[in-house]
Amino acid sequence: MKFENKNKVKPGIPMSSLPDIVFLLLIFFMVSSVFKEFQGIQVVLPTARKIEKLAGKRDVAYIWVAKDGQLSVDDRFVNTNDLSKIMYKKRIDPLHPLKLVSMKIDRGSEMGMVTDIHEQLREADALNVNYSAKPQ
Repeated sequence: MKFENKNKVKPGIPMSSLPDIVFLLLIFFMVSSVFKEFQGIQVVLPTARKIEKLAGKRDVAYIWVAKDGQLSVDDRFVNTNDLSKIMYKKRIDPLHPLKLVSMKIDRGSEMGMVTDIHEQLREADALNVNYSAKPQ
């Protein structure tokens, strides 16, 4: 009695679901990654000895103040008098309420401008303020 040789099946990884997995990974990384959103105005930051990094950059409003008095909030030029309205709207936003205001102020800007910004932030009840600086 003679036995026939059976075709041996080679073990391998099935490739039929590979495109699905690749597209799922691609979509996952596109949704979960965060890119730098704001460029701001060109400012020369003051120096400091002790600097702490922000814990998270979500729900943070960036205020840029240039040497010549230009004011930018999240890459939009605004008037100083409109700042309290803008910050109040950001603070009461139900999806992304404002947690922190990060101020990037040029070291050559006038203190009167900074005082005006503080007054506007008080009106909007946005009192959690961070000041950006470079390490010495």
